[in-house]
Amino acid sequence: MKKTIVTILFYLFVFPVFAQQGFRFEKDVKKIIVPFKLINNLVFVPIKVNGVELNFLLDTGVAETILFSLEDKKEVRFFNAEKILLRGLGGQEAVEGLKSTNNILEFSSMKYRNHMLYIILDPDFNLSSHVGIPVNGIIGYHFFRNNLVEVNYKKRNVIVYEDNKQNLKKIEKKYKKIPITIEKSKPYMLSSVFQDGERIPSKLLIDIGNSDALWLFHDRSELIKVPAKNFEDFLGRGFSGDVKGKRAVIKKFEMGDFEFNNPVVAFPDSISVKNVNMVPDRKGSVGGEIMKRFALVFDYKNNQLYLKKNSDYTAPFSYNKSGVEIQQNGLQWVQETVRMETVPLSSKFNESDGIRVFTNDFKYKFQLKPIYEIAHVRQNSPAANAGLLKGDVLNRINNNPINKLSLQEINALFKEEEENWITLEIERDSEILKFRFQLYNIL
Repeated sequence: MKKTIVTILFYLFVFPVFAQQGFRFEKDVKKIIVPFKLINNLVFVPIKVNGVELNFLLDTGVAETILFSLEDKKEVRFFNAEKILLRGLGGQEAVEGLKSTNNILEFSSMKYRNHMLYIILDPDFNLSSHVGIPVNGIIGYHFFRNNLVEVNYKKRNVIVYEDNKQNLKKIEKKYKKIPITIEKSKPYMLSSVFQDGERIPSKLLIDIGNSDALWLFHDRSELIKVPAKNFEDFLGRGFSGDVKGKRAVIKKFEMGDFEFNNPVVAFPDSISVKNVNMVPDRKGSVGGEIMKRFALVFDYKNNQLYLKKNSDYTAPFSYNKSGVEIQQNGLQWVQETVRMETVPLSSKFNESDGIRVFTNDFKYKFQLKPIYEIAHVRQNSPAANAGLLKGDVLNRINNNPINKLSLQEINALFKEEEENWITLEIERDSEILKFRFQLYNIL
């Protein structure tokens, strides 16, 4: 899978079923607006599968619809299921799964009948622990194929328009247009990468399911090189295991009339991409860290991408400076103290003073809170040099209880521009330990 949170990427290489009709508007509806959750540059939308609502990652980097983490959704029924093997990013072997046909998907007032799904059976293969919310699947090409689909990162909503001339004219007045190609059910664009004073024309997959700015495949092009100033990093997890590589800064990236200076780029190693069936001349991917700076409209039918800058366009590029990747590993009951305001029964109402309220009483309540643990520690990073280890469970960060923070808030602390000090209180083998390290920029 995909795409710091941890960068989480999913690729599935199967033959698309062209007989499927895609999402269609029901009744007289011609446009729908659906809010989405944006976490670490990734877009999550609610979609019903056979009547049961699931949470999906919206991902232009996948051809087919993939389900997983269905342990709590046992009421979902699947039809005509047969066993298959799934293979993709990562250096390990294929994983076992199911293929199911004749499913019905619903997105607001749109419906997709006779849809084919792929289901991953391995319970350890999930996105939820890296994102901090329940995630049950990924959807790509079949979400975009029929209609005009706007992803508005600033407003955090998906707008689906019927593909007609009137809607296209409205979009063309407000957006800049970039030609794309749809190959093997995925969108590609021609762009430019600048390294060592050279402009390198680059065909890139448009992959909003990748939280990074850019992935460049240096082993697929003699012109693309990993800069001397780089560091080894964990890039994500794919169908076939962990995706590893290097991170570095390049001089500039251009797509259409838009340019970005000093983006942070990931360079996956050759082992991690060995199972990827590349289209001709592809040199990498452009992901969410770039695309979040726009409102996007995908027009697959007419091979166009429309873009409009938002207020994040000039935001600096950042990366995880701590060297630790955090994941959620289950839930625990946490006791919290709550102040009670009580009114004694003997009190009488006084027009001038009102009722006396006593605030010295307390009560306890218990809430389910996430358990956060360290999933990876980068070698020679500030966290590694301080002594933190994979499997350490976080209790406090900068003296704040960890259960008060979301996974996204924790990751944001590790990506701050300032070279701040981080204090972590962790539990290791039933022992409470404290570590302190400073964030610093190594790129």
